[in-house]
Amino acid sequence: MGKSWLYLVLAGCFEIGWPIGLKFAVADGPYRALGFAMAVASMLVSGGLLWTAQKVIPMGTAYAVWTGIGAAGTCLVGVIFFGEPVSLTRLAGVGLIVSGVIVLKLAH
Repeated sequence: MGKSWLYLVLAGCFEIGWPIGLKFAVADGPYRALGFAMAVASMLVSGGLLWTAQKVIPMGTAYAVWTGIGAAGTCLVGVIFFGEPVSLTRLAGVGLIVSGVIVLKLAH
């Protein structure tokens, strides 16, 4: 995997971090400020890595992969760590997102 694709995958992973941070930031409790800081830091790192990846990877492909990793990863984190509901339909949706990301990588 080229460096640009590595940057893009890392950007997608950091894309997962900001919804998690916002989850803590909107909750009352001791982690509110830390959650907000995590959300902002994740947004900045994710955006910077996406920007770097787009120097080589076409914008449409990069954006679709970035949001796909973020969406699928956030859904899975919600189910695993936050007890969000899981169903065959939700899992199928995540599977379709992951499949789409794989197809975009193969098409590049």
